[in-house]
Amino acid sequence: MLPSSATQTADSTAEHALPAHPALPGRSFDVTYIGGPTVILDISGMRFMTDPTLDPAGGVYPVVAEVVITKLIGPATTDIGPIDVVLLSHDQHSDNLDKKGREFLKEVKTTLTTKAGAERLLGNSQGLLPWESTVLQAPNGDEITITATPARHGPAGTEKASGDVVGFLLSVKGKSPMEVYLTGDTVFYDGIAEVAARFQPAYVFVYAGAAQPRGPFNVTMGTNDALDTAAAFPKATLIPLHYEGWSHDTQHREAFEQAFKAVGLGGRLKLLTAGVMERLPA
Repeated sequence: MLPSSATQTADSTAEHALPAHPALPGRSFDVTYIGGPTVILDISGMRFMTDPTLDPAGGVYPVVAEVVITKLIGPATTDIGPIDVVLLSHDQHSDNLDKKGREFLKEVKTTLTTKAGAERLLGNSQGLLPWESTVLQAPNGDEITITATPARHGPAGTEKASGDVVGFLLSVKGKSPMEVYLTGDTVFYDGIAEVAARFQPAYVFVYAGAAQPRGPFNVTMGTNDALDTAAAFPKATLIPLHYEGWSHDTQHREAFEQAFKAVGLGGRLKLLTAGVMERLPA
């Protein structure tokens, strides 16, 4: 668990050394899509995992009274290997942290999540409010600042029902400087625009799927939200996550391909293949 001093504003820093992994050559990093909202990022010799969803297909999970969601596709692999930091957008929904995902957190030294989530999870978890950050010293000498970013898990007015959510902005300083943004479960709103005003990430991982677990309204990004995000980050490549594998997803791979192609942005969309490690230039 990070020391309590790691909870700082975005203008403050705290350092925390983590175990070494082989550093990546040049301005690149490796990405392995596990499925749903779960992806592994290998950056500067450190391994980060987002929202661990590791249960097999077939699980049924309650949302609210008489409403459930079903897991349709299991993880592409459960041979995860060591993870230095879990970036958990929120803990209160099973499509972002399922049963085996919760068990996996016990194997990880540090989990960054919401303040409310850290209070529920305890153990190795460290809560961050939006715009708070912590700084990690990577094995290759890079400095990685992780800033929690605002997220709204549905339309205005649904915040209390959905609970707290954060995204994460990873800013790498050193031989291979770069920024990577993970939106967390959110729709496009002014909080995303504020991230764009402060940072210029090369890659934006959008939590997509136009999920509708409670009724005919989206709680994650649909194609319109993804296109708005592309406009807000005009130099970034957008990588959708969380658009498949769950019963409440209403827009899938083909919808995002078609939408971006229709408006001439097909070259800015990258769709990952589950279970395959890919190297991305930074």
